[in-house]
Formats: sequence, C-alpha cells, structure tokens
Amino acid sequence: MDINQLFTDEGLRAFTAQMRDQHMKDAQQYGQIADIIRRRLENEKIDGDRWMSRKLRAWKVSRQVKAMQKASEGAASSAEALYATYRNEVLELPQRRAVAAARKAERKQNRQAAAGAAVAKSLEKSVTSLTGGPTQQVPGQIPQARPAEFVSPDSPWGQWPMASGGDHAAPTSTINDYFPNGGQQR
Repeated sequence: MDINQLFTDEGLRAFTAQMRDQHMKDAQQYGQIADIIRRRLENEKIDGDRWMSRKLRAWKVSRQVKAMQKASEGAASSAEALYATYRNEVLELPQRRAVAAARKAERKQNRQAAAGAAVAKSLEKSVTSLTGGPTQQVPGQIPQARPAEFVSPDSPWGQWPMASGGDHAAPTSTINDYFPNGGQQR
C-alpha cells in the first residue's frame, strides 16, 4: 500500500474498513473457539474432580480466548474511530475554521454597529439635554457644541481660589480663623 494513499479520504476509509472487517472476523472466530473449548472441557472429566471443577476449569480456560475476542472487537472499534477522528480533525477542519471565522467577523461587525449606534444615541441625548429640545442634526454627524454665551462670565466658581497652581490670589483667612483656640494645643 502506498503510504501517500493512506492520507486521502478514500485511502484511509478503505484501510480502516479492511482492518475493521479483519478484526471482526477474528473476533467471531475467537468467540466460536471459546465456546468449543468451554463445552469440550465441561464434558471432559479428570480424576479427582469435584462437583463444579469441570465448569470452573472450562470457564478459566475459555475466558482467555474471550479476552482475545474482546480485544479484537476493541481493535475493530478503534479502526472506525481512527477514520472518524481523521475525518473530523483533518478533512473537515478547514471548513469548520472558515465557518468560525465568518461567525466571528459577523459578531465583530454587529458589535461595532451596536457600539456606533450607542455612541450616536448618547450624543443625541447630550445635545438634546443641552439645547433643551430635539436637534436638527443629520443622523451620523457629530453635533455642534453650545455657543459661548452658554457659559456666563460671572461664574460663581471664580470667588473661590483654585486648588494648586491657580491664577487667583491666596485666601486671606486660615483654618485657625474658624476655631476659637487659634490653633493652640492643650
């Protein structure tokens, strides 16, 4: 047999079918031989045998042949499993990967579309809340910010000094001005 033919679908199918049939034929023969051995030994009397000695002896000998039958049936199953595994892991793998890649691309596209819709909805809500009404914007465009008159020049925040590095003057009072002890310890 050409080893390269073994790596084709038809070649491996033929090989595994041949091995399966051979092992099943062997298993059938082992089963027949085990029955013949058991029946023959059950009828053969040896001097000194007790009540169940013949049946026990026949069972001990025939179970070895039954083990061979079971091993052959397992080999036949393994031959079928070889073909099924080869087909699943080698022959059908490129097709499964292509389907998985297409599903992944579709999920990614759907995720991006959902994210874009969520951003557009968020921007629309922001513009609506800032303008006080529905927008006149075209969907898909970035809404414009409010005009400069929205921020009043006399902001109440200007009366308090900035945290570190601000342009405002330092406060005229300290923490000690708020407590009667003036910071003295007892």
